[in-house]
Amino acid sequence: MFTGLVTDVGEVVSVEGDDRLRRIRIRSHYDPASIALGASIACSGPCLTAVAVEPVEGGCIFAVDAAAETLARTHVGAWREGRRLNLERSLKIGDELGGHLVTGHVDGLAELVARDPVTGGAGDPQWAPSDRFTLRAPAQLARFIAEKGSVCLDGTSLTVNAVDDDLFSVLLIPHTLAVTTWGERRAGDRLNLEVDLIARYAARLSESRPARDA
Repeated sequence: MFTGLVTDVGEVVSVEGDDRLRRIRIRSHYDPASIALGASIACSGPCLTAVAVEPVEGGCIFAVDAAAETLARTHVGAWREGRRLNLERSLKIGDELGGHLVTGHVDGLAELVARDPVTGGAGDPQWAPSDRFTLRAPAQLARFIAEKGSVCLDGTSLTVNAVDDDLFSVLLIPHTLAVTTWGERRAGDRLNLEVDLIARYAARLSESRPARDA
């Protein structure tokens, strides 16, 4: 489990393999001694398993394997050398849950439709400029996204500001833009989307509830 709070931005060093299985090596600032073989690391959304770790100056390079299902359902298949990734190591019992419960199991890809700056009222010196991102959810996932609910996009826990059919928006503050890959995102990009776990189970329970007699 994860929280959707990014703790490092890594960079893809190399990609080997085909559409059945790819090995991806990622450079990060994590202490290599803190990553055990078999550890789970969320890499821009998907939970991937560390299969090798080597120390390098300033951190480590860890390798993960992405199988066919991950390559087909996420944008991992498009990763190339130099790609920057939002990283988060798995939640430990007792850790602060600052975001929301995230499994690292991506449901689909959301399309970034627009990125617009948000400015404060005239004469407000305290206002820090932020950006509003409008995204389109896959049709089968749109019903799980609710205003003021939570979503995980490229491994980042975010609050939904507004929903209009299959479109929804999120607001990112300057700090988040600076410490994640969101500052690089532009219209047309596709992002790994994981809908809220509670919303998914609530919908499933509602669907399976027997209809009441008239």
